[in-house]
Amino acid sequence: MISQLGRYEVISELGQGAMGVVYKARDPLIDREVAIKTINLSLALEEREEYEARFYQEAKAAGRLSHPNIVTIYDVGRTGDIAYIAMEYLHGRELRDVLNENKTLPVSQVLDIIIQVAQGLAYAHEHEIVHRDVKPSNVMIVRDGHVKITDFGIARMASAAVRTQTGMVLGSPKYMSPEQVLGKLTDQRSDIFSLGVMLYEMLTGHVPFIGENVNAIMYQTLNAIPAPPSNANPSVPEMLNYIVAKALAKDLEARYQNAGEMVNDLRACRETLPRDTGVAQPAKRTATITRSTDGDDSKTVVALGLSSSFDSTEATMRLAVMTASKEEVEELSKTLRMERPGMAEINRAAPRTAAPHVVRSRAEPPGKGGGYMLLVIVVLIVVGLLSALIF
Repeated sequence: MISQLGRYEVISELGQGAMGVVYKARDPLIDREVAIKTINLSLALEEREEYEARFYQEAKAAGRLSHPNIVTIYDVGRTGDIAYIAMEYLHGRELRDVLNENKTLPVSQVLDIIIQVAQGLAYAHEHEIVHRDVKPSNVMIVRDGHVKITDFGIARMASAAVRTQTGMVLGSPKYMSPEQVLGKLTDQRSDIFSLGVMLYEMLTGHVPFIGENVNAIMYQTLNAIPAPPSNANPSVPEMLNYIVAKALAKDLEARYQNAGEMVNDLRACRETLPRDTGVAQPAKRTATITRSTDGDDSKTVVALGLSSSFDSTEATMRLAVMTASKEEVEELSKTLRMERPGMAEINRAAPRTAAPHVVRSRAEPPGKGGGYMLLVIVVLIVVGLLSALIF
């Protein structure tokens, strides 16, 4: 193991990256731990000069990115045939390792991670930097679930090096976009496709495009339409199926055009999830039917629990129109100083759920009960108004 890279003192080897060894090192100038990714420059002289120039250009561009969800790049340099990037040392775990242990994560946690990744991508794309290799091993989960994207701008350099040497494109076939598979120019929408693949895997435990070899995976990426994630994971809401499908659209124009759009949809989806606050939630009030103990059906009582959204004078008026006589409605209209609503307005305000089944008493003909109910409502409203005026 080497002991020095530029001014950095190498402490230990962290692992093998896509382009070389990754080291933990120390910057003696400010006594700071850093992670250093190395890239081998052992190419022919002409190729080496071109590649090195592009490497510095890409690394410097990525170094200008300053966002909470993107790893910070401190420095770039070269020692002999090794170019290196010194970056923020993160105390955490790769998302890849987390998924290898858990396969699938709770939907709320998946959304939290993907939203953070999408936010980082949106910021980078605004600064005209495309990642080109979005995958779980390039996402770090650090303290308190905070997410950082690594290797910005580096994947393109790796691809260039391999093309020069072998004529093939280096990448992660399972997460590549159709444009990457075909060797076309890529933009921010390619990153969105890769993020969609990662989202699918986090929800289902497997990537959407599977094959026995690289060619089979690439064929699937270009031609296959994966099943909705909810088929494999019933806890996935329908809205999330649509988000995944849009992110994985093969047609560029049908895909999310920018990561910000995807962030908005992911946040809206998260808002629809049940909230686990750790506090017992009160049971929903539903219609209940209580029968008398003497078996007399004429004494059937229907108890209705109404949501607070229906507890209003407007709702009272709508109820009167549907249940009471014309004279009673006109009298209530004068009392409440409110115009009688039309049926179109009533239909618009009606809840989108099935109405509870109400069992009428045989001793009470239809229509009568509505009048008595209305009378009680009017009395309660008048008493309330008088109380407000007096007190």
